[in-house]
Amino acid sequence: MATHEVDSLLARYRFACSLAESGGKLAYEFYQQRDSLLTEHKGDDLQDVVSRADCEVESYVKSRIAEAFPGDGFLGEESGTVDAQQRVLWVVDPIDGTSCFLNGLHTWCLSLAIVVDGEPVIGVVYDPNHHELFHALQGQGAWLNDRRITPHVATTVAGGVMGVGTSHRVSSADFLPFLDELLQHGGMFVRNGSGALMSAWAAAGRLIGYYEPHMNPWDGLPGIVLMREAGGSTNDYLANDGIARGNPVLLASKTLYPQLKQWVKQPLR
Repeated sequence: MATHEVDSLLARYRFACSLAESGGKLAYEFYQQRDSLLTEHKGDDLQDVVSRADCEVESYVKSRIAEAFPGDGFLGEESGTVDAQQRVLWVVDPIDGTSCFLNGLHTWCLSLAIVVDGEPVIGVVYDPNHHELFHALQGQGAWLNDRRITPHVATTVAGGVMGVGTSHRVSSADFLPFLDELLQHGGMFVRNGSGALMSAWAAAGRLIGYYEPHMNPWDGLPGIVLMREAGGSTNDYLANDGIARGNPVLLASKTLYPQLKQWVKQPLR
């Protein structure tokens, strides 16, 4: 990569980290007033909700990106795509875990990824409740605030807790076999309502891994970058037009990933 391209990527990385924090702080202001927020359901799924906070935080993030990098594309959960064909694409979920957010739980975050020429190269997850910024740039490692992070050292699933997630976009048959194998092999699991945040926890070694049978790109891509840069393994999320259709997400240490992959029923690339 040419020097000017490296500098350009570093500039976006620094900006993404700063933007995630300022956007997350704006979301936290709404969180403190959550009882007054109007909410709507997306389609027929009563679990998939959106609030004014989601829309206003995404609008803030989107406008800041457009000002700083006007030639870049944008894909947001709430507002869709702008110039998605550009070499650089920002992928944003202003509040991952909206149901948790609205019900006063602390398991939500702002998640952000940058894809360059079809490759996810930057992943950022900011948890404003705990002032934790998980961030990674391709080739530069993964970090929690200013501390380097690595995956869990467990050699079997019995050595820690697995993060899992699911949604009504998939059937129970896509999800339950994985849980059955995990439990049969002495493992245990947690689901907190925010796949992006649990993926970041896995990259930081708090969880032994994360699995979800279908994730949208704004939730799935940040953890993919974080785990790869932390030294772990992930599936190829962007295979088969994952940016448009979504894909399963599986990520874990290099030791545990092959075993976990055997328990996933959908094809993983």
